[in-house]
Amino acid sequence: QVQVAESGGGLVQAGGSLSLSCAAAIRTGGRYSMGWFRQAPGKEREFVAAITWSGDKTYYADSVKGRSTISRGNAENTVHLQMNSLKPEDTAVYYCAAAVYGPVLTEYRVAAQARTYDYWGRGTQVTVSS
Repeated sequence: QVQVAESGGGLVQAGGSLSLSCAAAIRTGGRYSMGWFRQAPGKEREFVAAITWSGDKTYYADSVKGRSTISRGNAENTVHLQMNSLKPEDTAVYYCAAAVYGPVLTEYRVAAQARTYDYWGRGTQVTVSS
C-alpha cells in the first residue's frame, strides 16, 4: 500500500515564493519517480513538474519552467517543489503523485500524463494574491 501526503501550501502574495513537500510511504520499499500536478477551480488537472526515481531527470510544464525547482529529499520517496515569482494564475490545489507500477519517466510526454502515476495525495491549497 502507498500513502502520499503533501504539505507546505498556503497564502502568498504575487511575486513571493513557496515550497511544497511530498512524502510517499511505500510498504514494499524502493524509490519511485514522483510528480506534481495542480487543479484550479473550474479547470482540468494539469502537470507541473516531475522527477525520476534517481533524480537524474526533471521535467517542467512551460507555465512554471524557470520559476520552479523539483528535487528529491534526503528521505526515500520525498520530493520538494520550490516555486518562485508566484503569480495569481498559480492558484490551485497542488497534488503529489507517485509512479510505482507505471512506465519510467524517459520523456516529457510520459512524465506529464496523469495516468503514469499510480498513487495520489489529497492535495494542498496554494493561493497567490494579487
